[in-house]
Amino acid sequence: MPPMTRAEIAAHPLFPSIEKQIAKHLIGIHLRTPRMSRLKASHRKWLMTQSLFALALRRRPDDPLSGLTATRFVETVMRLGAASRNTATGYLAELVAYKFLRDVPDVPDRRVRVLEATELSLGGMRSWFNGHMACLDRIDGGNREQMSIDHEAIFVIAQPLAADMLVDDPLWRDPPDSIGHFLWSDLGGMILHDLIARLDQVDREAPRVLAGPVTLAELSEIYQVSATNLKRMFKKAETDGLLGWEHPRRRGSLWLSQGFLDDYFTWQSAKFAALELAYHQACLELGLNATKDVVAA
Repeated sequence: MPPMTRAEIAAHPLFPSIEKQIAKHLIGIHLRTPRMSRLKASHRKWLMTQSLFALALRRRPDDPLSGLTATRFVETVMRLGAASRNTATGYLAELVAYKFLRDVPDVPDRRVRVLEATELSLGGMRSWFNGHMACLDRIDGGNREQMSIDHEAIFVIAQPLAADMLVDDPLWRDPPDSIGHFLWSDLGGMILHDLIARLDQVDREAPRVLAGPVTLAELSEIYQVSATNLKRMFKKAETDGLLGWEHPRRRGSLWLSQGFLDDYFTWQSAKFAALELAYHQACLELGLNATKDVVAA
């Protein structure tokens, strides 16, 4: 079977359900290792982090100067327009200080600083990758997650491929304004995951979908986001009619408009499609059967 396309993934009846599944998975990573979640605290950092890992995982044993260097990372960030040179350099220093990156020993040219991901950050990124594989498995009854666990090289090959596709994808790189003001804010992506995780049933024809009682104070406490930032995120969405509460003063259940959900699901489908294609390409490179145990959905 060929890889599932973005349109096939987004249109599948189970897609809202797997969106809830991945949201809960990513919230779990955040709650277990909140410092690690800062690697993707905003969409800008997400783009930088995925690019950073892609560079690190492409290091070749036969080329000691290959892989992640400050120069290569800064050049990548500047090409993406994700941040300034100083921000990119500072971000690398922050990840070294937090022990998410470390120096590669015995580099022959001391003028070049080559960095690699530590076990801590690799474990987090593998969990992110395998969580998405599990979601894709639910759509077609596949065995991606177990294959990735059994063959660690799948992740090593697939993550850089998926990162390349996503940073070059205009839809993923520049999310719609409806969700963008969350995603470009610090930890705004986690707030969106939280809202999606609260959805029990998603009627894709209904104009609004209820997420249950939600308070900004609760979100602030869980994700350590300032009340000011949360109010700014929600205020714009409320003003634009994208979400709101059943009763005045943000009381009762929160509702999300169908337009808001459509934009979010369409944007997320780009990520799942890139990971799906990257998985298949990695299996092909390794001589593995990517569609092992796939059953009719």
